[in-house]
Amino acid sequence: MINTAELMKQVGKIKILTSHLIDEQLTGDYHSMFKGQGVEFDEVRPYVAGDDIRSIDWNVTARTGAPHVKRFSEERELTVIFLVDVSGSQVFGSKTRSKSELAAEITCLLALTAIRNQDKIGLMLFTDRIVKSIPPRKGRTSVMRLVREVLAADETREGTDITGALRFLNNVQKRKAVVFLVSDFQDTGYEKELRVTARRHDVIACPISDPCEFELPDVGLIEMQDPESGELLLVDTGSASVRKAFASRANEDHEKLMRFFKRTGIDTISLSTGRPYIDDVRALFRRRAKK
Repeated sequence: MINTAELMKQVGKIKILTSHLIDEQLTGDYHSMFKGQGVEFDEVRPYVAGDDIRSIDWNVTARTGAPHVKRFSEERELTVIFLVDVSGSQVFGSKTRSKSELAAEITCLLALTAIRNQDKIGLMLFTDRIVKSIPPRKGRTSVMRLVREVLAADETREGTDITGALRFLNNVQKRKAVVFLVSDFQDTGYEKELRVTARRHDVIACPISDPCEFELPDVGLIEMQDPESGELLLVDTGSASVRKAFASRANEDHEKLMRFFKRTGIDTISLSTGRPYIDDVRALFRRRAKK
């Protein structure tokens, strides 16, 4: 496990990095990206020509002798839940960071943006079980705790159970929430539960990948280990046919996943350890704002 000093150093770096990325444009895009969770009563005011007669407050009208209408406003406060995969495969990273570190960064970026908009943020970490669940609350200290928890869960060797994580979420989060599902989606059979969740909540999938998961380097005969099961496999990366088959399967799986999200109406932020992510986040915010 990562030691405390190193953990706090990483948390500090991520906070600085993400704070620089959150400018006024990003914050404004976030605000327009999500609808409020309903409407709430604002005030009663005198009726003016053109007002909907269905909004007349008959009690106030009778008491004052003049027509008054109820005014409602959108209930802006949101609950934002980060459902983050911390299974064994998240430890992998062939570039400057692992998938788990990237998960911590995107969680921090989105959580800080949510806090700036006075929203509540919560966290659920999962592998093939629920590792940690932090109820939604406000405040910048909540953001840093979320980042610490994602990073501290590093180096696990457990598998992935997205279905179980989604069921847990649906059981504990009764009110509609914005849910960022951050995972490399190296699991199967979760599609039905994800559809159920997407009907209850506003789900945004954040699939995380690494370039080496799509293209094997030519380094000869190597022994590879499944980070979740521990299974060892001897692979001849010097074989062009092996590299081609590997790349073909990886791209096919990725395209299948993206088609599923599109068919289900789930928005996505595709993340890779090999490229910056801020443009992908902005692109999502702007796509949703146009809807």
